[in-house]
Amino acid sequence: MKKIISLLIISAFSASITLIAYTQLINPRLIKKSNLTLEQDSTLPVSYITNPSGGSNIDFTIAAEKTLNAVVHVKNTTLSKGYTSFEDLFLGRPQNRFQVGTGSGVIISPDGYIITNNHVIEGAESIEITTNNNKNYTAEIIGSDPTTDIALLKVETNEKLNYTTFGDSDTTKVGEWVLAVGNPFNLTSTVTAGIISAKSRDLSGKNIQSFIQTDAAVNPGNSGGALVNIYGDLIGINTAISSQTGSYIGYSFAVPSNIARKVVEDIMEFGNVQNGILGVIGTELNSKFSEEYGTNETEGFYISEVQENSGAKTSGIKKGDIIKSIDGIKITKFSDLKGFLNTKSPNDIVEVNILRGDEIKNISVKLEKLTTIYIPIIGTLKEINNEELKNKGNDYGLEIQELSDYYKQEWISDGVDKGSLVIAINEIKVNTVSDVKRALSMNSEKISRISIIKNNGEKMVYRFR
Repeated sequence: MKKIISLLIISAFSASITLIAYTQLINPRLIKKSNLTLEQDSTLPVSYITNPSGGSNIDFTIAAEKTLNAVVHVKNTTLSKGYTSFEDLFLGRPQNRFQVGTGSGVIISPDGYIITNNHVIEGAESIEITTNNNKNYTAEIIGSDPTTDIALLKVETNEKLNYTTFGDSDTTKVGEWVLAVGNPFNLTSTVTAGIISAKSRDLSGKNIQSFIQTDAAVNPGNSGGALVNIYGDLIGINTAISSQTGSYIGYSFAVPSNIARKVVEDIMEFGNVQNGILGVIGTELNSKFSEEYGTNETEGFYISEVQENSGAKTSGIKKGDIIKSIDGIKITKFSDLKGFLNTKSPNDIVEVNILRGDEIKNISVKLEKLTTIYIPIIGTLKEINNEELKNKGNDYGLEIQELSDYYKQEWISDGVDKGSLVIAINEIKVNTVSDVKRALSMNSEKISRISIIKNNGEKMVYRFR
């Protein structure tokens, strides 16, 4: 028994000595080492760069404050005819009805010029503007361009309005933070944030669009509102959403500010949009077309035809050349090229970087005025001079340069062919590309009536349902 007690006492004494040694000698060293490790880890380089275009500590408040007072609520009142009762329907008495649509707009000058979407104000009998401080104004339509879906309004006021300035949409980058400001569902002064998801998007499939794509939430009512960078600079006009439900589900699209600014400037100076063209026809490259054209390049615009008397022809651009960039803007698909040209005017000179065989060339090209327009129901129409019009027995009209493949046989069987003269569309006389655009915009881009003078001099009017 005494031996057992002695062993217990010795064990307890040994444990005490071990505990004292650990707490007084060993543990402080471990703690010191642990603290040192933590201190060293906290100062390791983490490649932190203050980047105004990204990062988790971005402050959106400055951009929001600058933009909110420049974005307005747009109320569009249209007049339409419809049947309000079974009696009216039975007796064939359609009644006039007022319909109200809403959207957004952006003030771009202190004296009251406002940019919005064409579809926001289309068919308007009256337009009312409400600013962020709840002041109401009646707006006048200065002009619009259905192709880019941009319209310019003006309100009269003696006070200087808050406005936003245009940024350079060409310098924006995928991944850059952006804010969408507008009035979704009549909820005024709404700000949402996201990033630029892609550039040069064409939703039509007709190579006529070049949108900035973002994941900032945009809903019905945001149309015509501002897309701004974190400095509050206007880099786009919110225009469309990609949705199967009619509401936002992930992506929205904006007309780039460089295109919008060009449209506005043309409307103010000329009353319509003046487009500059390069004078080439071709296709964007991919694996399939690269193999077909016998090239290893899978990015760029392959030129299959150079139009006569164009700037491209005069400058020496040839069939088979591949456009890689213009004025430093990389061209990987047709919408890149279309988007760039939509910011340029006739007589502008651009630097075209092309690949010819294995050789890179830089060629200066003077852009020409757009004188042709394609209409699916009939084909390509071309502006002609007064002497050519006189020879056709009329003093206005556009010549049919090429018939639409889809309707070609029907037109030819009725005596309409290349060289025939289109003199009116939707009962509006046409003599320029701008006249055609205006005639189409008056009827939601549809043709209900077209007047043609055939090559034999016979005048015909065609109606479509």
